[in-house]
Amino acid sequence: MTKTDKKPRLVEITSHVTGSYENVSIDHSVFIMFVFCSARGRASSPVWVADAARASSSVGHAAGARQAVLSGGPGPGRESGQAPSSRLGCSFPLLGMFPELNNLLNTTPDQAEQGKLTLLCDAKTDGSFLVHHFLSFYLKANCKVCFVALIQSFSHYNIVGQKLGVSLTTAQECGQLVFLEGLKSAVDVFFRPQEEPHPLQFLREANSGNLQPLYEFVQEALKPVDSGEAAWRCPVLLVDDLSVLLSLGVGAVAVLDFIHYCRATVCREWKGNVVALVHDSGDAEDEENDILLNGLGHQSHLILRAEGLATGFCKDVHGQLRILWRRPSEPTAQRDRSLTYQYKIQDKNVSFFAKGMSPAVL
Repeated sequence: MTKTDKKPRLVEITSHVTGSYENVSIDHSVFIMFVFCSARGRASSPVWVADAARASSSVGHAAGARQAVLSGGPGPGRESGQAPSSRLGCSFPLLGMFPELNNLLNTTPDQAEQGKLTLLCDAKTDGSFLVHHFLSFYLKANCKVCFVALIQSFSHYNIVGQKLGVSLTTAQECGQLVFLEGLKSAVDVFFRPQEEPHPLQFLREANSGNLQPLYEFVQEALKPVDSGEAAWRCPVLLVDDLSVLLSLGVGAVAVLDFIHYCRATVCREWKGNVVALVHDSGDAEDEENDILLNGLGHQSHLILRAEGLATGFCKDVHGQLRILWRRPSEPTAQRDRSLTYQYKIQDKNVSFFAKGMSPAVL
């Protein structure tokens, strides 16, 4: 059996998000694959704050507790150092995220960089705590956030966000957060007229490499709007996670094209940020995943890679985090700088320490 036979590719892939498409009949295997694709390569992770929400989130998937696309228009916020509007109640305390991670990255919500692509990667562990950190980080930085969530439900992220000091419901109501709930949207796309546009339209098309509707959704969600009110600080696109698109038959080149267009618009034109999670399956035969990881790695300004311990499970050390800063414009000798820390995930926080320096060991 060839490699192509092993992978769940549904149709022949084309590489450009700008390609045209033609509607076809629904393939029921697409929906089944989408529901279970969150298990793609995910290893069991330590019990932490997100695990408490998984049971309720699975119920939310079946019951459809949230809207398919929770979108909101631009709302008043603040520029750097300016207090947000009290009328909309989008002010979040700066405490509650992962302060130790901010210290390692030498950043705070008030000093968030702009025009950057951040790659989150997990291998043999669950790196979703990084997604929750950056989601709460940019909401507290008063940025306009478009969150493409392909793994969990809105209720899941909201429960975890509340423990980190932010309310996704409040952020959505005041227009700061535009939330695409992929699990529920995958159902809705099959029960709406074909002529109506949908971000996940590729699920019911022969050309499953066409991610142009998803890009147009991001563009519409984050585009600046001229108004008499104060603008959000900067736009941010957050994706959890891009590996799901591979599981649905989208080629790695098409996903890279999608990120390229998002970078050109969000990072360069609008001076915002893009943060995306990709799972490293560790399978040498998974060429598509390798292409995606390598392609994004060369474009990224910051790479955070969460890895499981080579020695196996430990109750006091849950994994290690590799941090790589990339400066493409700098000379080769000064281009990259990396650090490695071990971490332990707690109820409302993550503690980091040098390798072998766990408080439990000392």
